[in-house]
Amino acid sequence: MVSFAHILTGLFWLTMVVLALGLAKRSAYWRQGQEAAFSWVSLLTVPKRYFVDLHHVVAREPYIARVHVATAGGAVAVLGLVALNYGLMLYQTWLDYVILFFALVMLAGSIAVWQRRRNAPSRLSKGAWSRLPVSLIAFSLGTAVLMITHATASVYVIAALAMVGVLLGAIEFARGIGAGGPMKHAIAGLLHLAFHPRQDRFDGKRSTDLKPLNLEKGEFGVAKPSDITWNRLLSFDACVQCGKCEANCPAFAAGQPLNPKKLIQDMVVGMVGGSDASFAGSPYPGKPVGQHSGAPDQPIIGQLVDADTIWSCTTCRACVQECPMLIEHVDTIVNIRRNITLTTGDVPNKGAEALENLRTTDTVGGYPVEVRYNWSIDLDVPVLQPGQQTDWLLVAGEGAFDMRYQRALRALVKVLKHAGVQFAVLGSAEKDCGDLARRLGDEAGFQRLAKENIALLKNLKFKRIVTPDPHVFHCLKNEYPAFGGEFEVHHHSQVIQSLMKDDRLRLKASATAMPDFTYHDPCYLGRYNGETDAPRNVLKGIGIKVVEMERSGMKARCCGWGGGSAFTDIPGEARISDMRMQDVKSTGAAKVAVACPNCTAMLEGVVGDRPDVVELAELVAERLAD
Repeated sequence: MVSFAHILTGLFWLTMVVLALGLAKRSAYWRQGQEAAFSWVSLLTVPKRYFVDLHHVVAREPYIARVHVATAGGAVAVLGLVALNYGLMLYQTWLDYVILFFALVMLAGSIAVWQRRRNAPSRLSKGAWSRLPVSLIAFSLGTAVLMITHATASVYVIAALAMVGVLLGAIEFARGIGAGGPMKHAIAGLLHLAFHPRQDRFDGKRSTDLKPLNLEKGEFGVAKPSDITWNRLLSFDACVQCGKCEANCPAFAAGQPLNPKKLIQDMVVGMVGGSDASFAGSPYPGKPVGQHSGAPDQPIIGQLVDADTIWSCTTCRACVQECPMLIEHVDTIVNIRRNITLTTGDVPNKGAEALENLRTTDTVGGYPVEVRYNWSIDLDVPVLQPGQQTDWLLVAGEGAFDMRYQRALRALVKVLKHAGVQFAVLGSAEKDCGDLARRLGDEAGFQRLAKENIALLKNLKFKRIVTPDPHVFHCLKNEYPAFGGEFEVHHHSQVIQSLMKDDRLRLKASATAMPDFTYHDPCYLGRYNGETDAPRNVLKGIGIKVVEMERSGMKARCCGWGGGSAFTDIPGEARISDMRMQDVKSTGAAKVAVACPNCTAMLEGVVGDRPDVVELAELVAERLAD
């Protein structure tokens, strides 16, 4: 006679077969992508990466993390024990009670998931994701009842009902992977950790540099889903549609046609083939769902995703920072931009003009490089020549042509001279670092500028580079090494902090109480390089109290300049800089300190009554004793 134990054994192995077939189907989608580094040994890294490296990300929402531990941990334990007791046909009663314990743990977690879904925040996708808690409850409750009925010698009707619950959960889990249901994230997520496209993220590095294209081999970015590497296609399937990227995207908040969560799901549609009609989350602002479709070998732009969606990104990396599955949204966006720019040159608004200026004048604004340091003519700033030597090389960046930023540069020169720092500038030899070209997809333009600048810098003798521009800082520090440019680069906030620590800055006594300040974190200093303390330490060192904005530090809102957005200027319902200034106003602070010339320009461009915008070096220079 067939018992429930034998039925469970059969169901377990049937589930495994369906799961294996689903995984094979899914992996066939991933293998449509381009080659990427692969080693089966990488699978051994999954436990450490899941339990250690991922912890700081998921722990940002402690309640959700605990719920996930109960639900996923309980499920894994139940499946493992069922495999042992019923898969191997041991049928040990004491193991039933252990399974019962973990099934109840999973049930508690599943009920918490269900309750959260009853008043779900708008960022969570609906559709199949709303069905998932019911399937989890059915599986865990059914398993728990089945273990009890088995242990008490078969209450058959109840056990049969419980078996139905287990079957529903098994279908959700096993069939969902191949069919693209919510549970595909469980397998794809673990594999994504093993084969992540940025392996150095698990070695304690921020890993925020864009990877070079091999232009000589005909690499021109991503035109269709099959141009994407297989491990990035895999990463799209790891998405849990939690919407944390959406909630932190400045472009989405401003009503521009970008939602990073939907973009990832559109990439899934392109990988599998079909339309976006079944997407159950927030659409791109201003764009209805169901009018776009794609296929692995069909163009992304114009069919699957509109170009203005790709150009709306500020590359601030808030989406990447918040993603609990460590998906790299910005890499995908820039790779699509690269194909547009390199093959068609169809860059919107003033973006095309900026790239043309870079090609013809080596400056974004089309200025003659000879006038870049005109602001320093009366400051007796030395220009470093071949054969000469200096401790610090001051690289001003593109902002040196802007009169507002020139005030900050003059203040920085005053601070460096006050501290007795030996420094020099490049003068007319300084070209643009190439940051804007790279973010706008002009990889050829960036590589030309990078190689020329590296050749120039290697011909000069200096110990370190200092710059007040976080974009220059990031570019020289993190993206030039791929082309042989290894330099020690510091942001001016770090240098001033060091000078204060060494007591090389003599401050005058404050005659009046300083007003409350807030501080705006530049994305390319904070999220890109992890530096949020140095500017605050400098402000504290000169007696300024910082009133933090709700979105500050690694969670700061972008000013709206990054990624060339100030040039492509995709319209939305609001301006990102206006929203950031509203963040400033909400603190009640009288002034906002900044540490980036682009942030300064964007925030000072906000009209109406607003707090003053003051650059960090200006504040320090005002407090010097002489």
